[in-house]
Amino acid sequence: MTDSDTLSQMSAEEHAKTMADYIKAGEARAYALGNRGPIRIGPDGKLHHDILDAYQEHGFYVFENVVGSEELAELRADVEDVLQRAPVSPESDVDALGRPALGPEFGRYPYRFAKPLSDPLGGTTKNKGRHPVKMSNPTPSKDAPSWTIELLHGNLHLMDSCLRLYGHPGLLAVAEAINGPDFVPYNEVAFIKEPGLGPSVAWHQDGTTHWDAPDWDENAHGFNFMTQLYPSTPANCVWLLPGSHRAGKVDIRKLVEESGSDRFKDAVPLVCKAGDVFAVNRQLVHGSFANSSPDRRVTINAGFFPRKRVLDVTTSQLDERMETYDAERIHARSRIIALGIDARQQRFPDEPRFCYQPLAGEEMENRWNEENREKILKNYNLNDIYI
Repeated sequence: MTDSDTLSQMSAEEHAKTMADYIKAGEARAYALGNRGPIRIGPDGKLHHDILDAYQEHGFYVFENVVGSEELAELRADVEDVLQRAPVSPESDVDALGRPALGPEFGRYPYRFAKPLSDPLGGTTKNKGRHPVKMSNPTPSKDAPSWTIELLHGNLHLMDSCLRLYGHPGLLAVAEAINGPDFVPYNEVAFIKEPGLGPSVAWHQDGTTHWDAPDWDENAHGFNFMTQLYPSTPANCVWLLPGSHRAGKVDIRKLVEESGSDRFKDAVPLVCKAGDVFAVNRQLVHGSFANSSPDRRVTINAGFFPRKRVLDVTTSQLDERMETYDAERIHARSRIIALGIDARQQRFPDEPRFCYQPLAGEEMENRWNEENREKILKNYNLNDIYI
């Protein structure tokens, strides 16, 4: 019996105790890296080079105190509203109060359910087979619900606060520094890891299209911002292998065999306070353990690519259809950045306004108002870019 098999037979409480030493060592490694601090923009309007250097070395950076208390409260309230309006089960069309559930009005259903403390992707062909080995799945408590919501799709048309966060001038300056001024969107989701319920996400690398490209580099599959609405702890957070974004396609099965379990010895947890934001290279080996802890995690994800990695690429979608990201589709999807910038300017008029260069001069067409909510924003994620 492997170590992972043993963990899978444990209760949530036993799992938390068994993880304690691993968590303590991993947290020490994380803080020793030194790749955290506030967003610092120089007089030239560019991200300080030492931040970019640290990001390129480790594959991630922890930006501290990005989201203030007022905005954090708005984000939390919007997430709660969406969760309260969720169907009571995957098959239901009503919420817990018997009202028609949020969801059917969107082209893509916004909720993804999973069994508590399970691993719905590991060892399956789902998600383009990027999760080759199943994580340990401790047994939830007897009073646990049958289902838990693990993911929200389409943050920006579900929650106005997320659209405003999307237009954050500091975060967009980071995106420009990493991917170039013509950066383009990927997709946006919210990860929900409820205490004692949150499922695991098996070790994987994001990205499927560019591993064998002759001009492959460490930024070929873009990066994600991960905004934390609550403290991100070693027990509920994403773990990753620093520097693995430079290693090409990693044999994750071999890593598990060498480690003897799903607890990789060199991995570090993405720990931070509420309101901090991670920038994480999508090529890093990363994953998260089942949340057997008493602490909730809610992560607002937003990803970006270099435009050259997206333009005219043909690849399969979640429903297996093949689609091409031509210039027209990229332009339509990128308008949401401009919409987010204007929505933020209206809410926080004293902040500097970021200039998104690919759509400079199109500000009037991309004003945030109710007409553009219906015309541009609703169902925007049908144009998401899965690369």
